[in-house]
This record gives sequence, C-alpha cells and structure tokens, in this order.
Amino acid sequence: MGRGRVQLKRIENKINRQVTFSKRKAGLLKKAHEISVLCDAEVALIVFSHKGKLFEYSSDSSMEKILERYERYSYVGRQQIAASESEFSHENWTLEYYRLKSKVELLQRNNSHYMGEDLDSLSVKELQNLEQQIDTALKHVRSRKNQLMYDSISALQRKERAIQEQNALLAKQIKEKEKSVAMAQQAEWEQQQHHGYNALSFLFPSAPHPSLNIGLASFDGHE
Repeated sequence: MGRGRVQLKRIENKINRQVTFSKRKAGLLKKAHEISVLCDAEVALIVFSHKGKLFEYSSDSSMEKILERYERYSYVGRQQIAASESEFSHENWTLEYYRLKSKVELLQRNNSHYMGEDLDSLSVKELQNLEQQIDTALKHVRSRKNQLMYDSISALQRKERAIQEQNALLAKQIKEKEKSVAMAQQAEWEQQQHHGYNALSFLFPSAPHPSLNIGLASFDGHE
C-alpha cells in the first residue's frame, strides 16, 4: 500500500516538526539547484527556521545581484501597474460621468412626463405605458393613504377607550369619596346630637314621681 496523504497543518510534536523541517528544507534546496541547472535560471531561495536560523541558496550569480535585479523589476512593475491603474481610473471616471449624466437626463425626462409635461414626443404606445405606470402609482398611493388613515382611526379609537376607562375609574373614585364624606358627616352629626342630649340631661334633671308626694300629703291631713 502507498503512503497516505499527509494532512497539511502545523506539526505539534517539536521533534517531528524539526525532523520534517530538515527533510523538506533539504528537498527544497535540491529542487532549487535542479531548476537553476536544468533551466539555466537564476534562483534565489531564503528560508528562516522557527528559531530564526537562516538557510539560503543562490545559483551561479550571487544572492545580492539576484536581489538587486528583483528590486529593479519589482520597482518597474509597480510603476507600470500604478500608471495602468491611473489611466484605467481616468477612463473609468469618464465612463462613470457619462453614465450618471445619461441616468440623470432620463430621470428628469421621466419626471416631466409624470407631471404631464413634454408629451409631444411620445407615441401612443408610450403614452399608454405612461398612463399605466401612473395608474399603478396612484393605486399604491391610495393604498398607503388608506392604511395610514386606518391606523390613525384605530389609534384614536384606542385612545378614546382608554379615556373612557379612565373617566369611569375617576367617577367611581369620586363616588366612593363622596360616600365616605357623607358617612363621616353623618357620624359626626350623630355624635353631636348625642353630646347635646347628655348636656340637657345634666342641666335639667328629672323631677320626683308626683304620686308619692300626694299620697303622703293625704295621709298626714287625715291624721
């Protein structure tokens, strides 16, 4: 059986990671040398290990010359890309300007048609389409207006019910308050009447029974 495909992810075991690094580094340096010899190419390879150790390879030319050449090509390439992007950007903005200008003109023309202006240039079919668009727009407007009116009426009805409930509650509280005040006044009046009766009884005590006095007087006269 052949070897299974190695899963490409960081090796957690330090020893296995170091062994794999050494093997892969050696194979990478060998491949760089082979492509430089077989294809007569200038190759520069730079590798830093996990601990920061440098490994490098360069073909017959020195590493410095290859890096200088890379810098020159990289600078020229960046300049060309910048110039190309600038030119493209200018052309792109020009196209965008004309596109937006056409769109604005179309919107202005459509707005004039919706207002019933500049209709002479329209054909019968275009006028029919315009009429249909206006009818559709009116339906949406009416539908939205009716919905807003319905929502407003519903809100007013809810507010009216809330006010009625509040008024009923206030009326009930007032009635209970009046009843409480009336009972308090009645109790106070009864208490005043009771105190007045007691005062009269103290000032005017009741007389002795007359029958007893008469009997005694008669008896004394007889004697």
